[in-house]
Amino acid sequence: MILLRQLLGDVLRRLRIRQGRTLREVSASARVSLGYLSEVERGRKEASSELLAAICAALETSLSQVFREVSDNFALAELQSDPALGVPREPGLRLAGERVPMEVPASAGPVDPGLDGMSMGDVTDMVPV
Repeated sequence: MILLRQLLGDVLRRLRIRQGRTLREVSASARVSLGYLSEVERGRKEASSELLAAICAALETSLSQVFREVSDNFALAELQSDPALGVPREPGLRLAGERVPMEVPASAGPVDPGLDGMSMGDVTDMVPV
């Protein structure tokens, strides 16, 4: 079972670490106890909307951005945990590690297998002259 509080905690922790900030710094800025913030990040406590807003303000990010990332992670976790759910995927949404086959027109010339389906003509078009 996928727990929303765990995915939310993961996103908050990644944001904090990306900013190079400590739990102590964020907890002081958000006016949340260090222990409680740690529990939220580990997915052990469900944070209220007011608490989440304070944490997001301390991390200088919007609550909607955090929810967007949590939503994306939730969708991926659902697909990976039970691909037989029968839930239709959005076009272009892939499972982690899934490769997308590329179609190369016959007129494109020879294909170098190390270029993921790109023709040599595509590569030379990308090289500045």
